[in-house]
Amino acid sequence: MVMRFAIYFILFAVALPALAIDRLTTSVDKNPVLVGEYFTLTIEADGKVSGQMPDTSAMARSFITGPVSTSSRTQIVNGSMSSATSWQMQVMSRSAGELTIPAFEVSGVKSQPITLRVVAREADDNQQKDVFVTTELNLESLYVQQAALYTVKLFIGKDLLDAQMTPPTMNDGSITPMGQQEENYEVLDGRRYRVITRNYLVQPQKSGNFKIEGPIFNGQVREGYRRMAVSAVGDSIDVEVKPIPDNYRGAWLPSELVNLAEEWQPEDAQVVVGAPITRTFTLTALGITKEQMPDIEVPSVDGFRIYPDETDRNQMARDGRVISQMVASYALLPQKPGTYTLPEVKLPWFNTVINRIQYATLPARTIEVIADPNQPQQPVTLPQVDTQTQDTLPQTSVEPTIIYKDVEKSWIDWLIMGLGYLLWLITLAVLLLRKPTVSAQSPQVSNKPNTSTDAQAKLKKLGKAAKSNDANQFYSLLRDYLELTHQQTLKSWLSQQSPEIGEEIAKLQASLYSANKQQVDLVTLYNQICKIKKRSKSDAKNSLESLY
Repeated sequence: MVMRFAIYFILFAVALPALAIDRLTTSVDKNPVLVGEYFTLTIEADGKVSGQMPDTSAMARSFITGPVSTSSRTQIVNGSMSSATSWQMQVMSRSAGELTIPAFEVSGVKSQPITLRVVAREADDNQQKDVFVTTELNLESLYVQQAALYTVKLFIGKDLLDAQMTPPTMNDGSITPMGQQEENYEVLDGRRYRVITRNYLVQPQKSGNFKIEGPIFNGQVREGYRRMAVSAVGDSIDVEVKPIPDNYRGAWLPSELVNLAEEWQPEDAQVVVGAPITRTFTLTALGITKEQMPDIEVPSVDGFRIYPDETDRNQMARDGRVISQMVASYALLPQKPGTYTLPEVKLPWFNTVINRIQYATLPARTIEVIADPNQPQQPVTLPQVDTQTQDTLPQTSVEPTIIYKDVEKSWIDWLIMGLGYLLWLITLAVLLLRKPTVSAQSPQVSNKPNTSTDAQAKLKKLGKAAKSNDANQFYSLLRDYLELTHQQTLKSWLSQQSPEIGEEIAKLQASLYSANKQQVDLVTLYNQICKIKKRSKSDAKNSLESLY
């Protein structure tokens, strides 16, 4: 008997791959169902299925579907073997009415369609439910890319055991979670509810009329000693999205309120050449995200070097509004004395309350830059006045009257004049009669102090500062070295050098005086200075040899 059963089993196992599907059926575990309530759709095939599954893409037109799970079973009863494969998925409808689950096909066998009745939920039944969801949008009308706060509240009246909630959706718009969810308790009509609040950031990308589909909740609550499945769906919200006005120019910034402020360090209107100034801008706006905050363009000013610092952007939700803030800092380094006027900063934005273009403006600021008293001053070269121009200028002053008067000479004057001529003749005669002698004279030794030794010592200290990467000491020694060897300030010496070394010195100054620290290769800069010294010696030698 056992041998016979084993033979039957082997025969059926060998013939199993050749079996075809006998029947394909479709079923649901609930009918009718509520709007927003998940139900299970089961598709079952009687027979062996190898690597095939039904196409459920048509379900997405009328339903919200979950992932498909596959299972198979094989059983033998009284020597007869049977196989079956089933596919299951969670399905939910957002709208009420008579809906049709389409037919499916596997291996040429089709199932029958199913008519499903979806019943609408009662609008005034929230207070009797164990679980319900509310939705709220702080603005009913939006502009393209304007940010609005969408709030979802889940009310739970019993002990929650298991829960999942889908996010809201919107066509041609982005909906992103904002912040952490909040939990508290509220009492409605004498019943205590646990309330879970979630905030979302809604940003439409196209103009037109759209609908924000509410979230869907499914879970299980404790009912005595039993688990009870519950579900809830949030109400949909219609929203009107307006286009960008045609007359708007610049970065699109739709907001209810925009404020632009600035802070100066130091606050004095008088600064010294080379002393850094930190200018900090703070831009605050309602109804936009931090990514929409535009960069503030600082106009360049002749006589100043401007170095941008890092920019910090943040956003938050408060009182049903999205608030974004950007803080940007710039370092201003004055280069030469004078009085300068920094232009005003003007930022366009669109007021969504009054539907008008407005500007966030910072007024112009006048700054007086004075020379550094610790630095040697360059001699001032007065401009030459053209004589022709001077002749054409109107004479505003009264010229003095010169009166000439002849003076009569006495005999003493004539005597002194005659003796002078006589002495001149005697000296001339002595020089002509005296034999000239040539004597070899030794070259005169200059009494000027020898600065070569001091300059060489400064140059060695400059090399040590470069190797130790001490920017402050390197900059101080460089100025002393130039004053000792070239009798020039750093600024006048740079005007005679190549642009490459000028850029390196500018980086060094920026690393010392700017908030935006830059990396400077002091060893490379030191080598360039040594090359300039050797080149200047070679030029001097060539110029002397050309005299002989």
